[in-house]
Amino acid sequence: MKKTKILQDDWTPKWEEDFEFPLTVPELALLRVKVHEYDMTEKDDFRGQTCLPVFELRPGIRVVPLHDQKGDKCKFCVLVMHMRFEVS
Repeated sequence: MKKTKILQDDWTPKWEEDFEFPLTVPELALLRVKVHEYDMTEKDDFRGQTCLPVFELRPGIRVVPLHDQKGDKCKFCVLVMHMRFEVS
């Protein structure tokens, strides 16, 4: 599990962080991405999530839709992700 840094008051956040995940069986691995709105005074608010089969990911820039807690697609809410893979 990895966590990005918190960005304050930004309508179009840009994290620019790299994460490495060693995989032993990529055919069964899933990449789960959860988005929360950070609150200093209250509990962080869940904004959306997605679950992507690692075996189907391709290198490049991808627009990834987010889903609410019921699994419905969130309107007007996507992540733009740059996928890069290194095999060791």
